Amino acid sequence: MAAPSSSETDGALVLFSGGQDSTICLGHALERYSRVETVGFNYGQRHLVELECRTRVLAALRERFPAWSAQLGADHMIDLSSFGAIGETALTSEAEIVMTESGLPSTFVPGRNLAFFVHAAALGHRRGLTVLVGGMCETDYSGYPDCRDETLRTLQEALRLATEVPFSIETPLMWLSKAQSWGLAEDLGGVAFIDLIREKTHTCYVGDHETKHDWGYGCGACPACELRAKGYEDWRGAAAKPS
Repeated sequence: MAAPSSSETDGALVLFSGGQDSTICLGHALERYSRVETVGFNYGQRHLVELECRTRVLAALRERFPAWSAQLGADHMIDLSSFGAIGETALTSEAEIVMTESGLPSTFVPGRNLAFFVHAAALGHRRGLTVLVGGMCETDYSGYPDCRDETLRTLQEALRLATEVPFSIETPLMWLSKAQSWGLAEDLGGVAFIDLIREKTHTCYVGDHETKHDWGYGCGACPACELRAKGYEDWRGAAAKPS
């Protein structure tokens, strides 16, 4: 989904979890907009390590990328912990990570991304930020229906109608494979940005941020780790091939 150019708006609000995808999206926004703010959500997620990592990622970005630091504004945290009480999923409880009868993995949290963008829009309205950036994609993904381009285009229109504000939902990774996402990260910030993603971001569904791999930290076996690892291996393999 295309975003307006920086000539049309000078700021963006990035939905930022501290994971690989949202960190790449944050770098993408910092390359495009003069003012970038971040918003995170406590939705009753299974492990607090995600919330801890996001603060470390932001601190590392400010320290290692001075040019980006000058554009990186306030970070916001919104409490959506009621999601954990509404329905138990493998991301909000100790439920097993399995494929369900619906064809979706048990990690799917119904309505999560919709709630994220609704709350982000309310915050953006107050902060004067009409570009909302999210790391959703429908290439290398788990099949979540609220990550699909059609869903987010429809939501964008609903937000515009409900607020009379020309909100734009930007999803830089929507049509990229995980390997291409690693490539985008390198294009944005070079080896330093790749290293930051490997060292600081968190993706693992089971909350393992102690087991280290070439691609970063994680259990290495959950669906999120498998996608991240395969993308990294494919990216490295493509980079190693002679042109």
